[in-house]
Amino acid sequence: MWRVVDISGEGRTLTLNRDSLRVTQDAIEVGRVPLADIQSVLIHGHGAMLSASLLARLAELGIPVVLCGRNHMPVSLTLPVVGNGEQAPRMTLQAEAALPTRKRIWKGLVTQKILAQAKALERIGATEAARLRLLAREVRSGDPDNKEAQAARLYWPVLMGRNFRRDPDAGGLNAPLNYGYTVLRAAVARAICAAGLNPSLGVFHSGKRNPFQLADDLVEPFRPLVDLLVWRNAEAWRDKPLTPEMKAILVAITDRALPTDQGAMAVPRVMIAMALSLVDVFMGDRANPWMPDAWEAIDQGSLDLD
Repeated sequence: MWRVVDISGEGRTLTLNRDSLRVTQDAIEVGRVPLADIQSVLIHGHGAMLSASLLARLAELGIPVVLCGRNHMPVSLTLPVVGNGEQAPRMTLQAEAALPTRKRIWKGLVTQKILAQAKALERIGATEAARLRLLAREVRSGDPDNKEAQAARLYWPVLMGRNFRRDPDAGGLNAPLNYGYTVLRAAVARAICAAGLNPSLGVFHSGKRNPFQLADDLVEPFRPLVDLLVWRNAEAWRDKPLTPEMKAILVAITDRALPTDQGAMAVPRVMIAMALSLVDVFMGDRANPWMPDAWEAIDQGSLDLD
């Protein structure tokens, strides 16, 4: 079981020691995690210091290091540039993917995201789920009608209340949402690199300053996993700053097993399978990337806390 290492305290020093990540403060060891057990490293404490040898070893193992801003959104991501013998030809195919191919991929991702949102609303007993399912059926190649945004305008007030606004820079429940999405983003980025693809070359998301473009594309169907978890804890979390206990609950999302046509798979494994299937799309061996059935994933209790 992979672990997400979160460094939120100030004055922490991270070094490599016997193929483990060693954390010290004032020269006193406060923690140690074998690198083989690490899914990703999230840095929130701006006073943290990392050794070059640790960063190099993390990169060799394909472990992303994510630096987060004060709103718990990522501002930097370190990823390996070596280690996959198929990386160069696969990135070339990725960069040369035709616009119709990218639009077709995006349609599938948006459709799955809206279906997952519908299932989340169904789980809380909201009748608006039926309207989301209709929107999902109306998504066209490239989503030119922006059904994704239409779904969001319906989804968030129902799930979180009429006064809620999804704003990454706002407080309240936006903070745990930001953190949960960051955890998923890091896991997707690792899966993308493991598949020999470049997380900066998206099929829909773009922006010169965004190193997560493909990660932001592929993470979309997984976002409702975070949404429903935050909803379940909304009363306790609404007016609280992000605490270690809240983070632990959100990080546990990556330990969930999702039902798929290939059997139950942990979330990171599902992401790797999806990224590898995307390689097949770029190679022309399949029309669309493989994705888990978002309805089934949520319906079979993957978000239960007990």
